[in-house]
Amino acid sequence: MASLRLCRLQGAIGRPRLDVLPKTSFLEGLPRVSFSFGTHKGEPRDYVCETQKAAPPLPFKHRLPPRSWDSHMHVVEPQRYPIAADAMYQPPSHTLKDAMAFESSIGVENIVLVQPSIYGTDNSCLLEALEKMGPSHGRGIVVIDPEAVEPSTLAQWHTLGVRGVRVNLKSVGKVMNEQELEENLLRHAEIVRPLGWIIQLWVPLHMLPMLERIVPRLGVKICIDHFGGPELSSITWKDDVDLSFDPYSLPGFSSLVSLLLAGKTYVKISAPYRLSKDKQMRDIQAIAIELLRVAPQRVIYASDWPHTRFDGMNIRPFTESCLRWCSSQPGLAERVFRLNTEELLC
Repeated sequence: MASLRLCRLQGAIGRPRLDVLPKTSFLEGLPRVSFSFGTHKGEPRDYVCETQKAAPPLPFKHRLPPRSWDSHMHVVEPQRYPIAADAMYQPPSHTLKDAMAFESSIGVENIVLVQPSIYGTDNSCLLEALEKMGPSHGRGIVVIDPEAVEPSTLAQWHTLGVRGVRVNLKSVGKVMNEQELEENLLRHAEIVRPLGWIIQLWVPLHMLPMLERIVPRLGVKICIDHFGGPELSSITWKDDVDLSFDPYSLPGFSSLVSLLLAGKTYVKISAPYRLSKDKQMRDIQAIAIELLRVAPQRVIYASDWPHTRFDGMNIRPFTESCLRWCSSQPGLAERVFRLNTEELLC
């Protein structure tokens, strides 16, 4: 654990000053790109295969920028911390020790523990792990009942390193209309605003037009999980045919871009296996490239370890792809893997 490093806290609820890059986009002024991912004879058809076959110049764990973050991962210990009675799935145990072994294997030094849906508002497992790490080693995103949580409890959690609350509709199949969503988020925002915390959202992409109208009223930063939650499973792909995919054809994507450009919203590039059925993930790649093009200061990397309901997933090829998408612009990898998360949560 000694190898992990994070920005230091200033007092129980202090927020340190960070030296950050200018707020102008690295790619500002460039035209929108054409998203074409056809294959030609002699070219690799699958970017996953490509990253696996190519010999990296350095061991994988040394290729990420120094002090990189994994901005979304979980610890679960069902034997010690029973899951909620209405949990949608029952995962095996994935301890903090397991998590740190994984993070070390890919070269990540700093992590954000996110409350999984199976624990509801009981954050005990997450808080124990965060306490073991110490606030200089990690951050936490909890789930709360806005009507029941006490300010003193929030202050104590802040000292441990908690920096946000999660509103998760997608994992549990919950549906809200715009009024319900607005009331829910306003209540959460009222509670976390004094602490400088964020609201983390896992919602379907098609709900983002609602968020575009709601977020300006919240007065807090927002982070949206997993590429914004696009529905990609219905897209049909053919391996050997030139195809183009425009992310703006997805309902809600334009609203996601507008939110990012407004400056209060971030998005994670994470968990592609939850979204796409394309083995080559051409749709995911198109989305990632456009997000990095329009809002490089609002995109953050995450592994989604331990890939609940997708046990055994190898996230290295996706991480390699993230590095490759960032390689054309100096400083972009450092933004996506470190600086953006520090600006959001430190």
